[in-house]
Amino acid sequence: MIVTVADVAAGGHCVARVDGEVYFVRHALPGETVRIEIKERKKRFAFADAVEVIEASPDRVEPPCPYAGPGKCGGCDFQHAAPAAQRRLKARVLTDQLTRIGGVDPARLEGVEVEELPWDEGALGWRTRMQYAVDDAGRPGLRVHKSHDLVHIDECAIATERIRESDILAKTWDGMGAVGVVDSHDDELAVYTQLRRTARPHHKSGPKLVHQKVGDNEFELGFDGFWQVHPAAAPAFLACALEFLNPQEGESAWDLYAGAGLFASGLAEAVGDTGRVVAVENAPSSRTAANLSSWKNAGAIEGDVAHIAPDLGSVDLVVLDPPRSGAGPEVVVALGEARPRAICYIACDAGALARDAKDLAIEGYELTRIRAFDAFPMTQHFETIALFELVDY
Repeated sequence: MIVTVADVAAGGHCVARVDGEVYFVRHALPGETVRIEIKERKKRFAFADAVEVIEASPDRVEPPCPYAGPGKCGGCDFQHAAPAAQRRLKARVLTDQLTRIGGVDPARLEGVEVEELPWDEGALGWRTRMQYAVDDAGRPGLRVHKSHDLVHIDECAIATERIRESDILAKTWDGMGAVGVVDSHDDELAVYTQLRRTARPHHKSGPKLVHQKVGDNEFELGFDGFWQVHPAAAPAFLACALEFLNPQEGESAWDLYAGAGLFASGLAEAVGDTGRVVAVENAPSSRTAANLSSWKNAGAIEGDVAHIAPDLGSVDLVVLDPPRSGAGPEVVVALGEARPRAICYIACDAGALARDAKDLAIEGYELTRIRAFDAFPMTQHFETIALFELVDY
């Protein structure tokens, strides 16, 4: 079937409509005419791959990775688009999600861009954490999009140079379901294995505790702990959050879903000895308390944010960095009861941000500032930092 592709949609797709049918097409760009192959049919729409480009967009480029394309590795969604075009597509997704789902006034989003992070290799060589699936023969690889099938690769173009030069992909990992590798500020790569996707990772080699530096601060976390995968992301996000919140001497702050304590440490320095910062994180591997131990005005609580937030009391400032599913109504209601003057929301999913923005509006919070960053080049993903301020504070 030949279709003309309309605008981009969430999930790395573009939309095409033919005789009342809706197709979400991967490997296409807006305005292109392509031949599609149906991959999955639903009741009201279908998913498809563009398997032949008949009329190409001026934004189309040759993918830099030989494993990118229909039926190949599913990790990168936009290798066929120039990097600047990728960022424009992501900005359109962000605007669509916030206006259509979140009810945000489009005027507040005028001029919003997805900004490029500074990186010598541009859109390649940035990913500091890789996890490869392993087949029954012990051979590692990456999965085809929405499939259990594996593509065996020589290297991943978006992985850091140290990961690409390692022997992870050349080894056989008998009996394993996955093998992962972490590139940090340590001299060695940390390598781990998993029996299956839901199993806990097992340390294999390299440091068990890895170290990440942001400015003068160093953070120690487990090899399986959370850290931003783009090397330029953490310092950029911290600087943006502090600019948005403008913390003052003596203020109190929460860092919810705190991870290793990146934002909590920045807040602790900003609010001074008379201020107070509380970080909440449920993963012991993040070592939040240990990373904040040098700050007399900061502490950490280990546990689930949804359970703990209602009991934290009142607060001036909040940093909110939830998982891809978002914070959810329960946490948003707790924030509304705490009445912070400002909430800085770090989002890795525009749809989740939009849903929480709608709930925050009910609690009296208005979206006042927003920036987005291309923290995952070549993929559909990006990071958004949004400031919500209490109306008539």
